Amino acid sequence: MSVTLEDIRQAANVIRGQVQRTPCLRSQTLSQLTGAEVFLKFENLQFTSSFKERGALNKLLSLTDEERKRGVIAMSAGNHAQGVAYHATRLGIPSTIVMPETTPFVKVKYTLAHGAHVIQKGMTLADCDKVAHDIAAEKGLVFVHPYDDDRIIAGQGTIGLEMLEDFPALDTIVVPVGGGGLISGIAIAAKALKPSIRMIGVETSLFPSMSNALKKQQQPIGGQTIAEGIAVKNVGAKTVEICSRLLDDVLLVSEDMIERAIAMLLSIEKTVVEGAGAAGFAALLQYPEVFRGRRVGLVLCGGNIDPRLLSNVIMRELQREGRILTLSVTIEDRPGVLARVATLVGNAGGNIIEVSHNRMLTDMPAKDAELRVCVETRDAQHADAICQAVRDAGFHVEVLGTTAGARH
Repeated sequence: MSVTLEDIRQAANVIRGQVQRTPCLRSQTLSQLTGAEVFLKFENLQFTSSFKERGALNKLLSLTDEERKRGVIAMSAGNHAQGVAYHATRLGIPSTIVMPETTPFVKVKYTLAHGAHVIQKGMTLADCDKVAHDIAAEKGLVFVHPYDDDRIIAGQGTIGLEMLEDFPALDTIVVPVGGGGLISGIAIAAKALKPSIRMIGVETSLFPSMSNALKKQQQPIGGQTIAEGIAVKNVGAKTVEICSRLLDDVLLVSEDMIERAIAMLLSIEKTVVEGAGAAGFAALLQYPEVFRGRRVGLVLCGGNIDPRLLSNVIMRELQREGRILTLSVTIEDRPGVLARVATLVGNAGGNIIEVSHNRMLTDMPAKDAELRVCVETRDAQHADAICQAVRDAGFHVEVLGTTAGARH
Protein backbone atom coordinates (compact mmCIF):
# COMPACT_ATOMS: atom_id res chain seq x y z
CA MET A 1 0.00 0.00 0.00
CA SER A 2 1.50 3.32 -1.06
CA VAL A 3 0.27 5.38 1.93
CA THR A 4 0.90 4.19 5.49
CA LEU A 5 -0.21 5.19 8.98
CA GLU A 6 3.23 6.76 9.46
CA ASP A 7 2.70 8.91 6.35
CA ILE A 8 -0.57 10.16 7.81
CA ARG A 9 1.02 10.87 11.19
CA GLN A 10 3.78 12.79 9.41
CA ALA A 11 1.12 14.76 7.47
CA ALA A 12 -0.59 15.60 10.76
CA ASN A 13 2.66 17.04 12.09
CA VAL A 14 3.32 19.00 8.88
CA ILE A 15 -0.10 20.68 8.67
CA ARG A 16 -0.63 21.14 12.43
CA GLY A 17 -1.48 24.75 13.24
CA GLN A 18 -2.18 25.62 9.60
CA VAL A 19 -5.59 23.94 9.33
CA GLN A 20 -8.34 23.59 11.91
CA ARG A 21 -8.45 20.59 14.21
CA THR A 22 -12.20 20.47 13.77
CA PRO A 23 -14.53 19.32 16.55
CA CYS A 24 -16.00 15.83 16.62
CA LEU A 25 -19.14 15.89 18.76
CA ARG A 26 -21.88 13.46 19.75
CA SER A 27 -25.33 14.41 18.50
CA GLN A 28 -27.98 13.50 21.04
CA THR A 29 -30.91 14.31 18.75
CA LEU A 30 -29.57 12.52 15.65
CA SER A 31 -28.72 9.52 17.83
CA GLN A 32 -32.31 9.39 19.07
CA LEU A 33 -33.69 9.75 15.54
CA THR A 34 -31.54 7.06 13.92
CA GLY A 35 -31.10 4.49 16.67
CA ALA A 36 -27.31 4.75 16.31
CA GLU A 37 -24.90 6.69 18.49
CA VAL A 38 -23.93 9.47 16.09
CA PHE A 39 -20.72 11.51 16.20
CA LEU A 40 -20.21 14.38 13.75
CA LYS A 41 -16.82 15.49 12.44
CA PHE A 42 -17.32 19.13 11.45
CA GLU A 43 -14.96 19.55 8.50
CA ASN A 44 -17.34 22.21 7.19
CA LEU A 45 -15.75 24.44 9.85
CA GLN A 46 -12.39 24.61 8.06
CA PHE A 47 -11.51 28.11 6.82
CA THR A 48 -12.52 27.17 3.25
CA SER A 49 -15.43 25.08 4.62
CA SER A 50 -14.02 21.76 3.44
CA PHE A 51 -11.64 18.94 4.41
CA LYS A 52 -9.76 19.51 1.13
CA GLU A 53 -7.39 21.93 2.85
CA ARG A 54 -5.63 19.07 4.62
CA GLY A 55 -4.48 17.19 1.54
CA ALA A 56 -3.82 20.33 -0.49
CA LEU A 57 -1.57 21.81 2.20
CA ASN A 58 0.30 18.54 2.73
CA LYS A 59 0.98 18.39 -1.02
CA LEU A 60 2.01 22.05 -1.35
CA LEU A 61 4.43 21.81 1.58
CA SER A 62 6.16 18.87 -0.13
CA LEU A 63 7.11 20.94 -3.22
CA THR A 64 10.67 22.03 -3.88
CA ASP A 65 11.55 25.73 -4.09
CA GLU A 66 11.80 25.39 -7.87
CA GLU A 67 8.36 23.77 -8.11
CA ARG A 68 6.85 26.48 -5.91
CA LYS A 69 8.28 29.16 -8.18
CA ARG A 70 6.76 27.51 -11.28
CA GLY A 71 3.32 27.34 -9.67
CA VAL A 72 0.60 24.74 -9.42
CA ILE A 73 -2.56 23.81 -11.31
CA ALA A 74 -5.55 21.76 -10.22
CA MET A 75 -8.93 20.69 -11.53
CA SER A 76 -11.86 20.81 -9.14
CA ALA A 77 -15.61 21.27 -8.76
CA GLY A 78 -14.89 23.70 -5.96
CA ASN A 79 -13.62 22.48 -2.60
CA HIS A 80 -10.20 21.21 -3.74
CA ALA A 81 -9.96 24.43 -5.74
CA GLN A 82 -10.45 26.56 -2.65
CA GLY A 83 -8.08 24.50 -0.53
CA VAL A 84 -5.30 24.72 -3.13
CA ALA A 85 -5.95 28.40 -3.87
CA TYR A 86 -6.03 29.48 -0.23
CA HIS A 87 -2.89 27.68 0.91
CA ALA A 88 -0.96 28.33 -2.32
CA THR A 89 -1.57 32.06 -1.97
CA ARG A 90 -0.68 31.92 1.72
CA LEU A 91 2.60 30.19 0.84
CA GLY A 92 3.37 32.51 -2.09
CA ILE A 93 2.78 29.87 -4.76
CA PRO A 94 0.94 30.93 -7.98
CA SER A 95 -2.14 28.75 -8.58
CA THR A 96 -4.41 28.06 -11.55
CA ILE A 97 -7.67 26.16 -11.12
CA VAL A 98 -9.72 24.57 -13.92
CA MET A 99 -13.38 24.27 -12.90
CA PRO A 100 -16.44 22.82 -14.67
CA GLU A 101 -18.78 25.36 -16.24
CA THR A 102 -21.53 23.97 -13.97
CA THR A 103 -19.67 24.79 -10.72
CA PRO A 104 -21.89 26.66 -8.22
CA PHE A 105 -21.24 30.41 -8.22
CA VAL A 106 -20.27 30.45 -4.55
CA LYS A 107 -17.37 28.04 -5.16
CA VAL A 108 -16.06 30.03 -8.14
CA LYS A 109 -16.37 33.28 -6.17
CA TYR A 110 -14.36 32.06 -3.21
CA THR A 111 -11.71 30.35 -5.34
CA LEU A 112 -11.09 33.69 -7.04
CA ALA A 113 -11.12 35.46 -3.68
CA HIS A 114 -8.41 33.11 -2.41
CA GLY A 115 -6.10 34.34 -5.17
CA ALA A 116 -6.26 31.68 -7.87
CA HIS A 117 -6.50 32.20 -11.60
CA VAL A 118 -9.73 30.38 -12.52
CA ILE A 119 -10.49 28.81 -15.89
CA GLN A 120 -14.01 27.41 -16.37
CA LYS A 121 -13.92 24.97 -19.25
CA GLY A 122 -15.73 21.66 -19.71
CA MET A 123 -18.89 20.24 -18.22
CA THR A 124 -17.34 17.50 -16.08
CA LEU A 125 -14.25 16.88 -13.97
CA ALA A 126 -13.00 14.54 -16.69
CA ASP A 127 -13.11 17.44 -19.17
CA CYS A 128 -11.31 19.68 -16.69
CA ASP A 129 -8.67 17.04 -16.05
CA LYS A 130 -7.59 17.08 -19.69
CA VAL A 131 -7.57 20.88 -19.86
CA ALA A 132 -5.53 21.13 -16.66
CA HIS A 133 -2.96 18.56 -17.79
CA ASP A 134 -2.60 20.30 -21.16
CA ILE A 135 -1.96 23.65 -19.45
CA ALA A 136 0.43 22.03 -16.94
CA ALA A 137 2.49 20.56 -19.80
CA GLU A 138 2.46 23.82 -21.75
CA LYS A 139 3.44 26.11 -18.85
CA GLY A 140 5.45 23.74 -16.68
CA LEU A 141 3.03 23.86 -13.73
CA VAL A 142 2.87 21.22 -10.99
CA PHE A 143 -0.40 19.30 -11.19
CA VAL A 144 -2.14 18.87 -7.82
CA HIS A 145 -4.58 16.00 -8.19
CA PRO A 146 -7.76 16.24 -6.05
CA TYR A 147 -7.61 12.64 -4.84
CA ASP A 148 -5.25 10.23 -6.63
CA ASP A 149 -2.02 11.38 -4.97
CA ASP A 150 -0.18 9.93 -1.96
CA ARG A 151 0.33 13.32 -0.27
CA ILE A 152 -3.31 14.25 -0.77
CA ILE A 153 -4.52 10.91 0.62
CA ALA A 154 -2.20 11.19 3.63
CA GLY A 155 -3.43 14.71 4.37
CA GLN A 156 -7.07 13.65 4.29
CA GLY A 157 -6.26 10.68 6.51
CA THR A 158 -5.48 13.03 9.40
CA ILE A 159 -9.26 13.23 9.93
CA GLY A 160 -9.26 9.55 10.88
CA LEU A 161 -6.51 10.11 13.44
CA GLU A 162 -8.48 12.92 15.07
CA MET A 163 -11.80 11.06 15.14
CA LEU A 164 -10.35 8.00 16.88
CA GLU A 165 -8.31 10.17 19.23
CA ASP A 166 -11.50 11.94 20.30
CA PHE A 167 -13.72 8.84 20.35
CA PRO A 168 -11.75 5.57 20.42
CA ALA A 169 -15.01 3.61 20.87
CA LEU A 170 -16.24 4.36 17.34
CA ASP A 171 -17.04 1.10 15.55
CA THR A 172 -18.12 2.58 12.20
CA ILE A 173 -16.98 5.56 10.13
CA VAL A 174 -19.16 6.80 7.25
CA VAL A 175 -17.51 8.90 4.57
CA PRO A 176 -18.82 10.52 1.35
CA VAL A 177 -17.00 9.21 -1.74
CA GLY A 178 -16.15 11.16 -4.87
CA GLY A 179 -12.76 10.23 -6.26
CA GLY A 180 -11.95 8.31 -3.09
CA GLY A 181 -9.10 10.34 -1.57
CA LEU A 182 -10.90 11.19 1.67
CA ILE A 183 -12.14 7.70 2.48
CA SER A 184 -8.83 6.14 1.42
CA GLY A 185 -6.86 8.28 3.86
CA ILE A 186 -9.33 7.83 6.72
CA ALA A 187 -9.55 4.08 6.10
CA ILE A 188 -5.77 3.65 6.19
CA ALA A 189 -5.55 5.49 9.51
CA ALA A 190 -8.64 3.96 11.10
CA LYS A 191 -8.00 0.35 10.11
CA ALA A 192 -4.36 0.59 11.26
CA LEU A 193 -5.40 1.97 14.65
CA LYS A 194 -8.49 -0.22 15.05
CA PRO A 195 -8.70 -3.17 12.60
CA SER A 196 -12.25 -4.04 13.70
CA ILE A 197 -13.72 -0.69 12.65
CA ARG A 198 -16.21 -0.68 9.76
CA MET A 199 -15.52 1.74 6.89
CA ILE A 200 -18.63 2.63 4.89
CA GLY A 201 -18.48 4.80 1.78
CA VAL A 202 -21.48 6.75 0.49
CA GLU A 203 -22.15 7.89 -3.07
CA THR A 204 -25.12 9.57 -4.68
CA SER A 205 -27.04 6.99 -6.70
CA LEU A 206 -26.46 9.12 -9.81
CA PHE A 207 -22.68 8.69 -9.56
CA PRO A 208 -21.94 5.15 -8.28
CA SER A 209 -18.35 5.24 -9.57
CA MET A 210 -16.54 3.63 -6.62
CA SER A 211 -19.38 1.16 -6.13
CA ASN A 212 -19.06 0.10 -9.77
CA ALA A 213 -15.29 -0.25 -9.46
CA LEU A 214 -15.38 -2.33 -6.28
CA LYS A 215 -18.41 -4.45 -7.09
CA LYS A 216 -17.56 -4.96 -10.78
CA GLN A 217 -20.85 -3.41 -11.85
CA GLN A 218 -21.82 -1.03 -14.64
CA GLN A 219 -24.59 1.05 -13.12
CA PRO A 220 -25.26 4.21 -15.15
CA ILE A 221 -23.30 7.30 -14.14
CA GLY A 222 -24.41 10.88 -14.66
CA GLY A 223 -27.16 13.41 -14.04
CA GLN A 224 -27.90 16.58 -12.11
CA THR A 225 -27.07 16.01 -8.44
CA ILE A 226 -27.19 18.29 -5.45
CA ALA A 227 -23.99 16.56 -4.31
CA GLU A 228 -21.76 17.93 -7.08
CA GLY A 229 -18.72 17.59 -4.79
CA ILE A 230 -18.89 13.78 -5.14
CA ALA A 231 -20.18 13.73 -8.73
CA VAL A 232 -17.08 11.97 -10.06
CA LYS A 233 -17.22 9.66 -13.07
CA ASN A 234 -13.69 8.28 -12.78
CA VAL A 235 -12.28 7.28 -9.40
CA GLY A 236 -8.52 7.11 -8.89
CA ALA A 237 -6.30 4.10 -9.51
CA LYS A 238 -4.63 4.52 -6.14
CA THR A 239 -7.92 5.04 -4.30
CA VAL A 240 -9.60 2.00 -5.89
CA GLU A 241 -6.70 -0.18 -4.76
CA ILE A 242 -6.90 1.17 -1.20
CA CYS A 243 -10.69 1.00 -1.03
CA SER A 244 -10.79 -2.56 -2.36
CA ARG A 245 -8.65 -3.59 0.62
CA LEU A 246 -10.16 -1.51 3.39
CA LEU A 247 -13.82 -0.63 2.71
CA ASP A 248 -16.58 -2.78 4.15
CA ASP A 249 -19.28 -1.41 1.84
CA VAL A 250 -20.32 1.48 -0.39
CA LEU A 251 -23.94 2.62 -0.07
CA LEU A 252 -25.89 4.65 -2.63
CA VAL A 253 -28.25 7.39 -1.48
CA SER A 254 -31.08 9.15 -3.30
CA GLU A 255 -31.23 12.85 -4.10
CA ASP A 256 -34.29 13.45 -1.93
CA MET A 257 -32.57 11.78 1.04
CA ILE A 258 -29.55 14.06 0.60
CA GLU A 259 -31.89 17.06 0.55
CA ARG A 260 -33.55 15.83 3.71
CA ALA A 261 -30.16 15.36 5.37
CA ILE A 262 -29.10 18.93 4.51
CA ALA A 263 -32.32 20.32 5.95
CA MET A 264 -32.14 18.21 9.14
CA LEU A 265 -28.51 19.10 9.84
CA LEU A 266 -29.40 22.76 9.45
CA SER A 267 -32.51 22.50 11.59
CA ILE A 268 -31.18 20.20 14.32
CA GLU A 269 -27.43 20.80 14.46
CA LYS A 270 -27.56 24.42 13.22
CA THR A 271 -24.77 23.62 10.76
CA VAL A 272 -24.67 24.27 7.01
CA VAL A 273 -23.49 21.39 4.82
CA GLU A 274 -23.43 21.00 1.06
CA GLY A 275 -24.89 17.98 -0.70
CA ALA A 276 -21.67 15.97 -0.56
CA GLY A 277 -21.23 16.86 3.10
CA ALA A 278 -24.70 15.55 3.95
CA ALA A 279 -24.32 12.25 2.07
CA GLY A 280 -23.10 10.33 5.12
CA PHE A 281 -26.07 11.34 7.24
CA ALA A 282 -28.35 10.59 4.28
CA ALA A 283 -27.07 7.01 4.43
CA LEU A 284 -28.14 6.71 8.08
CA LEU A 285 -31.60 7.98 7.13
CA GLN A 286 -31.94 5.67 4.12
CA TYR A 287 -30.39 2.52 5.66
CA PRO A 288 -31.16 2.71 9.40
CA GLU A 289 -30.91 -1.05 9.83
CA VAL A 290 -27.24 -0.98 8.78
CA PHE A 291 -26.28 1.40 11.58
CA ARG A 292 -28.78 0.80 14.38
CA GLY A 293 -27.06 0.19 17.72
CA ARG A 294 -23.61 1.15 16.42
CA ARG A 295 -21.26 4.01 17.34
CA VAL A 296 -21.04 5.86 14.05
CA GLY A 297 -18.69 8.67 13.06
CA LEU A 298 -19.96 10.86 10.21
CA VAL A 299 -17.67 13.19 8.27
CA LEU A 300 -19.47 16.43 7.35
CA CYS A 301 -16.90 17.01 4.65
CA GLY A 302 -17.98 20.40 3.27
CA GLY A 303 -20.30 23.36 3.69
CA ASN A 304 -20.00 25.23 0.40
CA ILE A 305 -23.59 25.28 -0.79
CA ASP A 306 -25.02 28.06 -2.93
CA PRO A 307 -27.41 30.17 -0.79
CA ARG A 308 -30.14 30.06 -3.44
CA LEU A 309 -29.90 26.28 -3.62
CA LEU A 310 -29.96 26.03 0.18
CA SER A 311 -33.10 28.17 0.36
CA ASN A 312 -34.71 25.92 -2.26
CA VAL A 313 -33.80 22.81 -0.25
CA ILE A 314 -35.28 24.33 2.90
CA MET A 315 -38.56 25.25 1.19
CA ARG A 316 -38.85 21.84 -0.48
CA GLU A 317 -38.30 20.10 2.84
CA LEU A 318 -40.88 22.30 4.56
CA GLN A 319 -43.31 21.33 1.84
CA ARG A 320 -42.52 17.61 2.22
CA GLU A 321 -43.13 17.92 5.95
CA GLY A 322 -46.45 19.67 5.37
CA ARG A 323 -45.18 22.84 7.05
CA ILE A 324 -45.62 24.81 3.82
CA LEU A 325 -48.90 24.02 2.07
CA THR A 326 -50.14 25.29 -1.29
CA LEU A 327 -53.90 24.90 -1.77
CA SER A 328 -55.82 25.20 -4.99
CA VAL A 329 -59.38 26.19 -4.00
CA THR A 330 -62.23 26.49 -6.50
CA ILE A 331 -64.41 29.46 -5.53
CA GLU A 332 -67.33 31.46 -6.87
CA ASP A 333 -65.98 34.66 -8.41
CA ARG A 334 -67.88 37.15 -6.25
CA PRO A 335 -67.07 39.56 -3.41
CA GLY A 336 -66.35 38.12 0.02
CA VAL A 337 -65.43 34.55 -0.97
CA LEU A 338 -61.68 35.10 -0.83
CA ALA A 339 -62.10 36.65 2.62
CA ARG A 340 -64.15 33.66 3.73
CA VAL A 341 -61.43 31.21 2.68
CA ALA A 342 -58.81 33.34 4.44
CA THR A 343 -60.93 33.33 7.60
CA LEU A 344 -61.29 29.53 7.48
CA VAL A 345 -57.52 29.11 7.15
CA GLY A 346 -56.85 31.62 9.91
CA ASN A 347 -59.37 30.11 12.30
CA ALA A 348 -57.70 26.73 11.76
CA GLY A 349 -54.38 28.24 12.83
CA GLY A 350 -52.75 28.57 9.40
CA ASN A 351 -50.59 31.55 8.46
CA ILE A 352 -51.23 32.72 4.88
CA ILE A 353 -47.96 33.59 3.13
CA GLU A 354 -49.17 34.27 -0.40
CA VAL A 355 -52.44 34.38 -2.37
CA SER A 356 -53.10 34.37 -6.14
CA HIS A 357 -56.45 34.59 -7.92
CA ASN A 358 -56.99 33.20 -11.44
CA ARG A 359 -60.19 33.84 -13.40
CA MET A 360 -58.87 32.74 -16.79
CA LEU A 361 -58.84 28.94 -16.46
CA THR A 362 -60.88 27.57 -19.34
CA ASP A 363 -61.56 24.20 -17.71
CA MET A 364 -63.89 25.68 -15.09
CA PRO A 365 -67.16 27.67 -15.39
CA ALA A 366 -66.87 31.38 -16.21
CA LYS A 367 -68.38 32.34 -12.85
CA ASP A 368 -65.75 30.35 -10.94
CA ALA A 369 -62.11 31.10 -10.22
CA GLU A 370 -59.07 29.32 -8.82
CA LEU A 371 -57.64 30.62 -5.57
CA ARG A 372 -54.10 29.51 -4.74
CA VAL A 373 -53.19 29.95 -1.11
CA CYS A 374 -49.70 29.29 0.30
CA VAL A 375 -50.03 28.52 4.01
CA GLU A 376 -47.53 28.00 6.82
CA THR A 377 -48.51 25.23 9.24
CA ARG A 378 -47.11 23.54 12.35
CA ASP A 379 -46.75 20.08 10.82
CA ALA A 380 -48.42 17.59 8.47
CA GLN A 381 -51.30 16.89 10.85
CA HIS A 382 -52.04 20.59 11.17
CA ALA A 383 -51.94 20.88 7.37
CA ASP A 384 -54.51 18.09 7.08
CA ALA A 385 -56.77 19.89 9.58
CA ILE A 386 -56.59 23.15 7.59
CA CYS A 387 -57.49 21.35 4.36
CA GLN A 388 -60.40 19.62 6.04
CA ALA A 389 -61.70 22.90 7.50
CA VAL A 390 -61.86 24.46 4.04
CA ARG A 391 -63.47 21.35 2.54
CA ASP A 392 -66.02 21.16 5.33
CA ALA A 393 -67.14 24.66 4.36
CA GLY A 394 -68.10 23.33 0.93
CA PHE A 395 -65.04 24.21 -1.14
CA HIS A 396 -63.23 21.91 -3.58
CA VAL A 397 -59.58 21.78 -2.44
CA GLU A 398 -56.48 20.26 -4.02
CA VAL A 399 -53.01 20.27 -2.47
CA LEU A 400 -50.26 21.19 -4.92
CA GLY A 401 -46.67 20.00 -4.96
CA THR A 402 -46.80 17.20 -2.37
CA THR A 403 -47.73 13.53 -2.13
CA ALA A 404 -48.25 13.47 1.61
CA GLY A 405 -51.00 11.58 3.31
CA ALA A 406 -54.62 12.58 3.78
CA ARG A 407 -54.28 16.01 2.25
CA HIS A 408 -55.19 14.47 -1.11
